[in-house]
Parts: sequence; C-alpha cells; structure tokens
Amino acid sequence: MSRLYPKRPIVGVGVVVLRGDQVLLVRRAKPPRQGSWSLPGGAQKIGETVFEAGRREVLEETGVTVEVRGLLDVVDSIQPDDMKRIRFHFTLVDVLAVWISGEARAATDAEEAAWFARAAVPGLGLWSETERMIRLGFERRAALSD
Repeated sequence: MSRLYPKRPIVGVGVVVLRGDQVLLVRRAKPPRQGSWSLPGGAQKIGETVFEAGRREVLEETGVTVEVRGLLDVVDSIQPDDMKRIRFHFTLVDVLAVWISGEARAATDAEEAAWFARAAVPGLGLWSETERMIRLGFERRAALSD
C-alpha cells in the first residue's frame, strides 16, 4: 500500500531510545517530515509485534540494539494536502527502549543518527508530539527505576 494518499492508516512504531541522559534521534531521509530530527522507527510488518518492529527499525536505521521496556502512547499523524485530501495518515505506536549496544550510524531511511542530551531536545525544532514522547520516556524510565 502506498504511504502517499493511503486508503487506510498505516501503523508505524516510534522508539524513544534512552542511554543515560541521552536520546537517540534520526534525521529523516524521506517524507513526511523529511530533513527533520525524529524518533527512529517505521512501519510495522505483517506478522511482527509492535516491540519486534521497534527493535528491528532501530537496528536498521541506526545500528543500535535496544531492549523495549513498554508502551508510551499512541499518536495520530494525519497530514492533508491543500485540497483537504489525506496525503499521509500514520497511527504511531510509541514505545520506550534502552540502549544495549552499538554506535549510532545512519542507515536505510535516516540521513543522520545521533545521541542528544535531554537538555538539547527543546532546541531541535522537533514535532511537538516527538518532544512529548521523549519527555514521557524519561519520566517512565525514572518511574520504572523506583
């Protein structure tokens, strides 16, 4: 199914990967949000769970191996064109993961991959939902550690 003007929403998985006080981000190589920093992730494949999709996407896009810890939230990304037709529609399942191994390197759908300090996130011009997921990820990880 085409991602552009789809006939139904596409399920995507976004992964908040934390390593200490850092979060892993990728600069998107393809629309939507091409050229912007974002969470690593992508479309779920038939037969794989959300957590499997998250682990696979992070490894494919960045070379980083992660352990998925749980669900953060579900976000809709619906982008109409100038004529109000739906150009993109993704249902994004965002999960929390922690770094296990590997150094960030861009691959597949990413132009760049890099670790950012938590304090640097507000200055990156991220989509508001991406920033919210990152905040939620740090909060959830702290709660799991208590």
